[in-house]
Amino acid sequence: MHTYVITGGTGKTGRELSLGLLKKGNKVRVICRNPDRAEELKREGAEICAGNIGDELFMKMAFQGADAAYVVLPMDVFAIDYTVAQVTHAYAIRKAVVEAGIKFVVTLSSVGAHLDEGNGVVMGLHEMEELFNQVTDLNVKHIRAAYFMENTLKQIPIIKQKGIMEGPEKGNVKFAMVAAKDIAALALRYLHKLDFFGKSIAYALGQRDVSYDEIATIYGSLIGLPDLKYVQLSQEEFLLSMSQIGMGRSAIDKFYEYTQLINNAKVSGFYQRTPGRKTPTSIESFALVFKERYEREA
Repeated sequence: MHTYVITGGTGKTGRELSLGLLKKGNKVRVICRNPDRAEELKREGAEICAGNIGDELFMKMAFQGADAAYVVLPMDVFAIDYTVAQVTHAYAIRKAVVEAGIKFVVTLSSVGAHLDEGNGVVMGLHEMEELFNQVTDLNVKHIRAAYFMENTLKQIPIIKQKGIMEGPEKGNVKFAMVAAKDIAALALRYLHKLDFFGKSIAYALGQRDVSYDEIATIYGSLIGLPDLKYVQLSQEEFLLSMSQIGMGRSAIDKFYEYTQLINNAKVSGFYQRTPGRKTPTSIESFALVFKERYEREA
């Protein structure tokens, strides 16, 4: 049995990973901001550590005695500078890891994190990788994940309000999409075995590349809208729509910058989908998740 610290433990990948580690008989400490979201994990035996990553005393206590950690940086979409906020959190987590003497870390990074400029919201993850790679005698596995399929769930209110899907990505450009549960499964494999050494990278790239035009067709056929279309937003339209839901300007600009890598077909050049980088969930399979959520929110 090992003791694991999971940051972002109530998030898309952290929750599934925590449950998987618990089922294997391990001790799991879940770091989160809102303990109400961790009730299921608590019932399953996780220790819930609710607090602020910026609190050094809290972090020292949460990481003390752990064997390994899963690192997910918070997404502060209200930050004055989105990247600076992420890097600040990365420093705080690294400090806690080093002081606790932890020897194994798996991070949730992203496709495009190898770039040191022009990668928008991924820039903070590039810095995170660099920070952890600087720690001597720390074994680190960076999981560079593709665009989350779960991001498409945000289209549900748009479909209900406008009868279309929309976003800043070009509808006909294919890029990798991955289900969060597949990322969690990959992280579980590495953390359960703890057989990775040095600094290394793994990719989670989904079953195949897919475009938003394809997604609209697949989703539309399941939810009774066979003519559902995807409409690309201009930069100004994207800025307005994100501002209306309260996102800060820094986050909006950095998200848009990353979408331009997608639109210029550069993201697909960051990887090759070899068998080891391919994950099992297809967009057709995830469409069933979308359908269930769509009908539940009716």
